[in-house]
Amino acid sequence: MTPALSVSPKPWPGVSNPMPDGFDWLAFLFAVTVIELTPGPNMGWLAALTLREGKAPAFSAVAGIALGLSVQLVAAVTGLTALIISMPSIHVGLHWAGVAFMLYLAWQAWSDTGSAALPAGVRERGFRRGLIANILNPKALAFYVLLINQFVQPGAAAPVWLQSLILGSIHLTVATLVHAGIVLLATRLGDRLETWRTSQGARLTFAGLIIGIAVWLALTPPRA
Repeated sequence: MTPALSVSPKPWPGVSNPMPDGFDWLAFLFAVTVIELTPGPNMGWLAALTLREGKAPAFSAVAGIALGLSVQLVAAVTGLTALIISMPSIHVGLHWAGVAFMLYLAWQAWSDTGSAALPAGVRERGFRRGLIANILNPKALAFYVLLINQFVQPGAAAPVWLQSLILGSIHLTVATLVHAGIVLLATRLGDRLETWRTSQGARLTFAGLIIGIAVWLALTPPRA
């Protein structure tokens, strides 16, 4: 009797759709958008920089932030993918670390009152400050490693690093659009944007949304 043949995923170079079938794009885009719209250091700094020094330094800062996030993304994809693949048990730890990370972001959203949005005396060029701040920001790397890991599937046709690169690039695009939007809004609305950003209602709303994401992650069984 001829033994049954096992069906393995096609090699990724010939895959027309590198993401797994049934991938939950809505959940991923919702999580990324909520996180980027949540009041935080980048949002507060960009708004304050725009109000203080104008659009040109602020848009330069947006470019610096994007480049810094790109460096973090490449580091996460190239340096940690092999570890994730070789030790499947790490998925469980990363799963719960992702939950804890979301709760931390919720706390940060609630506690951000704008008092440290732009430290007094900071006169560095926007691009340099945005680049350095995001290269040295461990939360950016944690985002790519912890949250994106919840959406990649090691058994899919495309390798984990390619899935991570695609999802990270989408996050980078969303983040850049949000940051550019903050500069435009700050230019148009002035101090009203900062007043809204630090209001109790805005902070409570975004903190609640991120807590919802944390609960959703916690209820999603980790991949062992």
